[in-house]
Amino acid sequence: MAALKLVIFDVDGTLIDSQHAIVDAMRAAAAHVGAEAPQRSAITRIVGRSLAEAIEELFPTLTEHERVEAAEAYRHAYMSKREASGTPPLYEGARAAIRDVSNRPDVLVGTATGMSLRGMKRVIEAHDLQDVFSTIQTADDHPSKPNPAMILAALDDTGADPRLAAFVGDTVFDMEAGAAAGVFTIGVTWGYHEPDELRAAGANVVIERFDDLVPTLDEYWSTR
Repeated sequence: MAALKLVIFDVDGTLIDSQHAIVDAMRAAAAHVGAEAPQRSAITRIVGRSLAEAIEELFPTLTEHERVEAAEAYRHAYMSKREASGTPPLYEGARAAIRDVSNRPDVLVGTATGMSLRGMKRVIEAHDLQDVFSTIQTADDHPSKPNPAMILAALDDTGADPRLAAFVGDTVFDMEAGAAAGVFTIGVTWGYHEPDELRAAGANVVIERFDDLVPTLDEYWSTR
């Protein structure tokens, strides 16, 4: 029997294009606590971190109580935007690539995301991906990336061979987490960090479109 392979995906900036919703929600959080609204570039730089860590980094002068208030305001604003506009869309080619990988009998698919489990379930439901993910690791149960805890938990959860596992993400936090977990790291250029940053953070490969994902995985697995 073939050893189990595992492909783990980051979500925001990798599978779904959530930039506008995140930026608008974070600016609403700033307004709620009377803080200066961060620049778009500053907000997108922290995508992939847990909400608590993102707020602490963006608003270092807030008190602990104000940070809690800002987090609640962010959640409310994000949910309001989702109810008005729907769940952020999948990037072009994402669905086909995920389905291609998940339909293989020796490959499992998972997530390692800074969003909450509740938010991840909404994404799965909205995009009809209920039968895809064998393991779902979120910020509810783990420290934020670049800590590799989510990836290690996904490996433990599935029993997959780390030498046959890959992590796909768009930020330096993703690449650092994947490298720390000892898995093959694939950076994507359509998210929030630059290709050179991804390579410097440990990306083994950087791809420019989802159509390149499956060939990249097949080439890697052929060498194992």
